[in-house]
Amino acid sequence: MIKLVASDLDGTLLLNGAQALPEELFPLIRRLKENGILFVAASGRQYPNMKRLFAPVLDDMAFICENGALAIQNEQVLYQDQFDAELAKEILKAIYEKEEAEFSCATKDFYYIMPKTRHYLELMTEVVKTNSRVIRSFDEITEPCMKLAVYERGGVTEESIRYWRDRFSDRCTVVTSGFAWVDFIPFGTNKARGLKEYQKRLGIRPEECAVFGDEYNDIEMLKATPYGFAMKHAKPGVREAAAWSTERVEPVLEALIRTKGDIEEVLKNVQ
Repeated sequence: MIKLVASDLDGTLLLNGAQALPEELFPLIRRLKENGILFVAASGRQYPNMKRLFAPVLDDMAFICENGALAIQNEQVLYQDQFDAELAKEILKAIYEKEEAEFSCATKDFYYIMPKTRHYLELMTEVVKTNSRVIRSFDEITEPCMKLAVYERGGVTEESIRYWRDRFSDRCTVVTSGFAWVDFIPFGTNKARGLKEYQKRLGIRPEECAVFGDEYNDIEMLKATPYGFAMKHAKPGVREAAAWSTERVEPVLEALIRTKGDIEEVLKNVQ
């Protein structure tokens, strides 16, 4: 029986660039809880942004934020990872010096950004609606940094991914996180780390979890349970990491509710 469901957001619950969750999701999260199934949002996004997205059901769920660098339930921080400060500044300076690249530096409560363009400032503050602090100097970065990200407006190319991996993959994990983003996270930090923390705290086994994702930053989480669902539009490497696939998350959640968590019954229809 399934006791925990974890789902990525962008490209999984948020499709086609959407910045608001489908209204049908909120009653599903409440009904999952009524059936003894914890819903966990697992994203590269920051906690304040995720709180806004899930405002109607905050007391009914839990969070894995910043690609697994932070886990929070009912406002309690379960753990928080952080970058080596000198490595973080080296990466941020490299991003800032690269043409047409923008950075974000994630702390628990806000992002540090140093926008080169109006587009990026508006993307972060008005479109994605992150809590962001605009800085003019790297010396203004004083809070511990959990995750770094590079944004490339035209989309991250294979050449760009190789560039960032060649520069930094020997000192941290470098992973794509959507069409225009590459994330830098400390070794050992990933969404599966958050998933395992909830399993340990709640006494839930890997086979009692179902997870959903679409990007390379979801792979560890998809592999952490026999019931990993990759979105059908996911990249081939992501689909290969998951045992199952689906076009949308909500129908699987509905089936879990209908069967009271009996995943084997659910999979009869998924096949």
